[in-house]
Amino acid sequence: MSQGQSSTIAATVKQLQALPKGADVVRVRGMLAAMVEKTSAGQHGYSAEKQALLSRLRRVEGQIRGLQRMVDEDTYCIDVLTQISAATKALQAVAVGLLEDHLRHCVVQAAAEGNADQKVKEATAAIARLVRS
Repeated sequence: MSQGQSSTIAATVKQLQALPKGADVVRVRGMLAAMVEKTSAGQHGYSAEKQALLSRLRRVEGQIRGLQRMVDEDTYCIDVLTQISAATKALQAVAVGLLEDHLRHCVVQAAAEGNADQKVKEATAAIARLVRS
């Protein structure tokens, strides 16, 4: 997400927080719709950060190749386990970033359209999978 998109989202969130309890749902949906229009409409949430995401995944891929090499070279077990832990944490960081992008883009867009239930269920299931892993 670009700096401009982040500031747009932050400004919209502040506006939403300033609304009185029980504020008109149509007004809130309109604000969400405006926010979605300003972000990359029609794209996945990660589209704006695609190159950074691919770079992180390539680094994880390199860590996995390093693990293969370590096993091939009969590296000490604890050292291999340490590297597995590092690769796992790196992959989890990618997953959390994707989840955040999904919430900021896909769920917000669905909410603006008035049908967020399915997207929220998907996000909840994804969070549950991340927590279990």
